[in-house]
Amino acid sequence: MPNLPVIQTTDLVYRYAKDAPALAGLNLRVEPGSIYGFLGPNGSGKTTTLRLLLGLLPLQQGSIRLLGHDLHANRIPVLRRIGSLIESPSLYGHLTARENLEVYRGLYGASRARLEEVLTLVGLARTGTKRFKQFSLGMKQRLAIALALLPSPELLILDEPTNGLDPSGIIELRELMLTLRRESGLTILVSSHILSEVEKMVSHLGIIAQGRLLFQGPIQDLYQYQPAYSQLLIHTSDNEMAARALTQYTLQRQGDLLAVTVRDQRQAADISRTLLAQDLDLYLLQPKSSDLEQLFIDLTASHA
Repeated sequence: MPNLPVIQTTDLVYRYAKDAPALAGLNLRVEPGSIYGFLGPNGSGKTTTLRLLLGLLPLQQGSIRLLGHDLHANRIPVLRRIGSLIESPSLYGHLTARENLEVYRGLYGASRARLEEVLTLVGLARTGTKRFKQFSLGMKQRLAIALALLPSPELLILDEPTNGLDPSGIIELRELMLTLRRESGLTILVSSHILSEVEKMVSHLGIIAQGRLLFQGPIQDLYQYQPAYSQLLIHTSDNEMAARALTQYTLQRQGDLLAVTVRDQRQAADISRTLLAQDLDLYLLQPKSSDLEQLFIDLTASHA
């Protein structure tokens, strides 16, 4: 029997205003042990979705199942199995990392051994008497995640955890996510707008725009996505002359490059012959790479 999804929403609809649905029939499916990247432009419905998953907004239409159970029929026992970071948690600036977690340890029913375990896991076990207010942003974010991990959750939900972090803090957070998945099999749902980092971290993706899911599945499947056209990036000894020679094609200027829309390899070969026939030096002729950022733009552009 296949494993049940850790998160499953069915036809999820949410409206802040009568004629403007923030979510329009959202069907999420997050597999056990995955790092699921939840992507979308600002205002696409990401935070609304996460708030619904955590019971912070009332369910209006559709259903939510978490860890195999209906959320609203089993809200308290289900939420006890989930750790989350949606907004900055209440951590005390005058306390150390260990003292901050001690404040919550009894509430969560966690042992002192678990407290030490999560501090080690997030790399804060040796911060000693250093106060939270003296921490870097990266350290503060790691302590917030340690707090979310304190009750030994089976699911971790993080909303834009890299906000405000410098490059080293972002790398630290990425490595922490990968470690959590590798060593404990924890399922993680993370929303982010830093696509280059998401690409290095997640195993699965969901891309949302205007409350609708445009793509969902393993990240490798997204790379199979090909628009009905592709672009060639071209740089010659005289781009103005090259543009005049290629008037039958749709092209854009991108700095020192020409981006020419083509349908197939035969058109690419024709472009090469045309430019060489003009006695132009051809410095660059290559397909535009379909990295996550470009694929994200391709998918969401028509829903802007």
